[in-house]
Amino acid sequence: MGMPMELQTLIVTKGNEQRVQGNLFVLKKDGYRLYPLDVPLEVRRTLQSEASGIAVVKKLEWEDNRTTVTYELVSLYSTN
Repeated sequence: MGMPMELQTLIVTKGNEQRVQGNLFVLKKDGYRLYPLDVPLEVRRTLQSEASGIAVVKKLEWEDNRTTVTYELVSLYSTN
């Protein structure tokens, strides 16, 4: 039996990110998603919105059909 998984090329937060400290954030998403590590990715609030910044994924965890992404915001385009 296969495992459903999505390959992501940007980080879509939908406002669910949590700041850990400084520019380090954690985002939990349903399902298994694969993000490239240590590669700059756009951060967007929604899929259709403009990019709000650039982040680098530092840690990726899969557990109980849930993905936890820890990323560092390296560039911020807007505070809104």
